[in-house]
Order: sequence, then C-alpha cells, then structure tokens
Amino acid sequence: MPRKFGQHFLRDQAVLQRIAAAACPETEPLVIEIGPGRGALTRPLLSRCEKLIAIEVDPEMVLHLERQMAGEERFSVRHQDVLKVDLREFAPCVIAGNLPYYISSPIASLVFAAAGAWKRAVFLVQKEVAMRMAAQQGSRDYGYLSVMTQVHATATILFTVPPSAFSPPPKVDSAVILLEPKVVDAEYARRFLQFASRSFLHKRKMLRNNLSAFYGKANLEAQPEATLRAEQLSIAQLEALFARLSSLGPMLS
Repeated sequence: MPRKFGQHFLRDQAVLQRIAAAACPETEPLVIEIGPGRGALTRPLLSRCEKLIAIEVDPEMVLHLERQMAGEERFSVRHQDVLKVDLREFAPCVIAGNLPYYISSPIASLVFAAAGAWKRAVFLVQKEVAMRMAAQQGSRDYGYLSVMTQVHATATILFTVPPSAFSPPPKVDSAVILLEPKVVDAEYARRFLQFASRSFLHKRKMLRNNLSAFYGKANLEAQPEATLRAEQLSIAQLEALFARLSSLGPMLS
C-alpha cells in the first residue's frame, strides 16, 4: 500500500496501547480519531470506547479501513479532510490521532475552535511541536503556538516516541501530548490571540516595535513591558498587557 499525504505509520504495539489508555482511561461513549491510516490505533481505541468515528482524507486508506473493520457496528469512517470538519457536531467526544507533521498546528487550531465539544485530546506529533505547545516563557520553544494552546487547554507531554516505532521511520522524534480543555470565552480568546499573534510577529523584536502600529507608539512606550520581547512574558503577563492596551481604545488597524 503506497504511502501518501506525509504518513508515517506507528507500529509499536506498546506505544499504541499507551496512547489509547491516555485518550480513554475509562470507557468513553465516543472517540473521534483523526488520520487513522491503516488503523493501527483504531482497534486499541475501539476497545476503550462505545463508538469510534475515524476521519481520513486518503481514499485508499478509507477502503482499507472499511474492509478491515467490516462488520464492526461501533466503527465508521468518514472520507473527508479533517480541516473541513466542524468537530462540534460530535460533542461531547474524546479526540485522538497520529497527526501528520505538516498539519499539526492547523489541526490544533481546529480542535480549539470546537471549544466545549471535546473533553480530552491525545495526539502523537513531532516532538518539536509538542514542546512548543507545552513551552513556558523564556524557553527556546515558547511562542504563539504555546500561547494559543495554553489559552484553550492544559498541555502535558506524556512520553516521547523514537523513529524506530514507525514505518517508514521519520527523521525526527515524536511525542504524545495530552490536551485538557479550559473554559474560555470565545470572543475574548479570539481578540487576545490576535494580540498575541502580533506580539510574536517578529520574535527577536521588542513589543513596542511589534505593537506600536496597532496601539500607537506613545501608548506602547508607556508600558513597562515595551522593551521586552514577547517570549519573555508569561501568558498572564501578556493578558495583563492586552487588558491595559485594550482599555486605551480600539486598535489602530
């Protein structure tokens, strides 16, 4: 079966069982599996839930899964690009998957956009992506993805996975990350993350340089954080700065 869509298939059974156990520590009514591929993680997940819906973009993999899981009434596969799916239709659910490296961040954004629809998400991603999602201020990995993730969820790296666990082996290490949703106002999150995105626009520049076009040079110069870079501020400090600047009036653009 040819490999397409940047897939690296996880074959280590111990790792597969650990991912399934993290996603479903107890029996779950519904699990959404993103990118099931050949179904290596599908059966461990199905053994821990009442119903599993897989979302797969590769038509050959869809046919393979339909044959492999024929007769299993608790399983169904949807042939669709996950980035075009509204995950809110599955609420409430658990989400899991071995995410293709090149769309890990867009899928994370999709999951966060479905706030309130999911109770837990467990993803196998490139280790670098997992570290960025869970990073704290001041670390090399801390950036906009860290802020976006942690505004919406508590992020915990559970364990790392070596290339040898995959076929074919990728050139990088992977990691399993657990996301547990936070309660957040959607409109506030949208506005704050727009601010955060602009704060990290040029990581090596000071905040006054990144934000003055949006809030005015004088307003930025009056802030004690103006000469710092965004990576030096915690999410709480970024939120405090956002609140002060927002109180001065609407953004310039």
